[in-house]
Amino acid sequence: MRQIYSNYNEEDFQVWKSLFERQMLNLPYAASTEFLEGLNHTQFVADRIPDFSETNEVLQQLTGWRLAVVPGIVPDYTFFELMSNKRFPATTWLRKMEELDYLEEPDMFHDVFAHVPLLTNQHFVDFLEELSKIGLEYSGNDYAIELLSRVYWFTVEFGLILEREGLRIYGAGILSSAGETKYCLSDEPRHHEFDVQQIIDTPYRKDVFQTDYFIIESYDQLYHSIPEVKRLLKQALEKRPEESVSA
Repeated sequence: MRQIYSNYNEEDFQVWKSLFERQMLNLPYAASTEFLEGLNHTQFVADRIPDFSETNEVLQQLTGWRLAVVPGIVPDYTFFELMSNKRFPATTWLRKMEELDYLEEPDMFHDVFAHVPLLTNQHFVDFLEELSKIGLEYSGNDYAIELLSRVYWFTVEFGLILEREGLRIYGAGILSSAGETKYCLSDEPRHHEFDVQQIIDTPYRKDVFQTDYFIIESYDQLYHSIPEVKRLLKQALEKRPEESVSA
């Protein structure tokens, strides 16, 4: 599959512009420094939907990654296989104007605006690559993938980072949501120090704002958590031997 840029219509450009401008009102004071620097690298702007060929040139030069066009949510094996080969799965379609505030399935604004800027950070993409290799190892094991998805969910999608300026956002699920951008930094949800065991033990829901957020100190810390992820996942599977064999 590939991005066919000529297929975008006036509504698509208006949706991108509306979402971009709405988020950029909040993100300079809410998003992590690395995300904002990545946004500068990619040169995303409100008036132009990103061209994947141009974005790939930037990513290839900085971290060796590329975007891989997918129709939507893909099977676990495909998802992990792509990222273990430094290819981030991204859709090319955009939500409708009436869906600006909520969308069940991630669209291009989520996949590209919210995810791509951090693909310029080497420690972050190294974490993604190694996490995906673990996913490939346990592909077909529903229990293992469920636990691993919690690590992905509370980091890549809904992670927070403590920077010199204070608590900031790096999770793409937050960065593509105007409402959750404000909510996650408030006193309403619970904030926890990054703890792999606690993350593995914490279920999540996709249809509401999160009640728990985990805070890393650096992307280097995230990458160096991989051995602990492997160890704790193995321990969890040993407690459920009937689930421990990959299909």
